[in-house]
Amino acid sequence: MNRRLATAAGLALLVALAGCAGLAGSTGTGPDAASDGEPALDRSIEVTADGEATAEPDRATVHVAVTATGNDSAEVRDELSVADESVRAALTDWGLDEDDIRTDRYDVRESRESRENPERTTYRGIHRYEVTIDDVDAVGEVIDVAVTAGANEVQRIEFGLSEEREREVRATALENAMANADDDAAVLANSSGLAVTGVYRVSTTDGGVTPYRVAETAAVGDAGGGDAATGIETGDVTVRVNVNVLYGAEQA
Repeated sequence: MNRRLATAAGLALLVALAGCAGLAGSTGTGPDAASDGEPALDRSIEVTADGEATAEPDRATVHVAVTATGNDSAEVRDELSVADESVRAALTDWGLDEDDIRTDRYDVRESRESRENPERTTYRGIHRYEVTIDDVDAVGEVIDVAVTAGANEVQRIEFGLSEEREREVRATALENAMANADDDAAVLANSSGLAVTGVYRVSTTDGGVTPYRVAETAAVGDAGGGDAATGIETGDVTVRVNVNVLYGAEQA
């Protein structure tokens, strides 16, 4: 026999023997298979369920901006710089930390009008700030402070949760998700002539956090001519999670 053919035949035989050994030692595949020394399940029920929980916000993020236009880009940058000093000083004097005031957009460019009419060059600049506020009742007051100091746009307001509060609400959402999974498993077991014996394996993924958002048109009130702060409506924040649970089962 050709040496190359003999070698190939020998390898094929080894592969076939290895496959037989694997089949002899296998206990099955899929979610019911044994892993990490755990016993295999004869019967099981697998359920995927969602859970959510809501809570009042304890943190707010406000996006305010200073905009400027002019015939010279340096002039626009200077105007934004002056306003930047004024806005930051006003907000820190009010009581915010410097870390609570973050630039999330800065841009100076030719306006669309200039591109359409090259004989008239104008520039538009924007400096947008993301302002974090731990006292959600003070959002309207902070907006008034920023606007008085030079901000001329309020682009977005979001009410959310601090990290500690979000963990607490997520724990409740997980409890709700497990309760939903238990209910689903009980229905499936009853419909299949089975009885649930307990949880065999569980995993979870985050479904996300939905903050309460305020539309731009509802964000700015009439703060001039009076001492009352801009009124901002708040709403609950929702935390969602997902669980996948494998239950052991037996014949009922």
